[in-house]
Amino acid sequence: MNKQELINAVAEKAGIPKQTSEEAVNAVISTITDALARGDTVKIVGFGNFEVKTRAARTGRNPRTNEAIEIPACKAPVFKPGKALKDSVN
Repeated sequence: MNKQELINAVAEKAGIPKQTSEEAVNAVISTITDALARGDTVKIVGFGNFEVKTRAARTGRNPRTNEAIEIPACKAPVFKPGKALKDSVN
């Protein structure tokens, strides 16, 4: 499912116009993105948690030349599904 399909599904399920649904989906995505950029954790009970993890610097290998390269430290967004989501999938 892509973003447009999600917007259509939300509009149909909530019985609202697609324009309103698109604004709502965009607002949710923007709010989660802003919270993660500030370093906050977003917890949605029954769905899961969005958080930012810090990856340490490490040494890697260029697969083409087998040369050692230094990979810098970075922050990466991660999603941890909640129990209810896991149970509904299984």
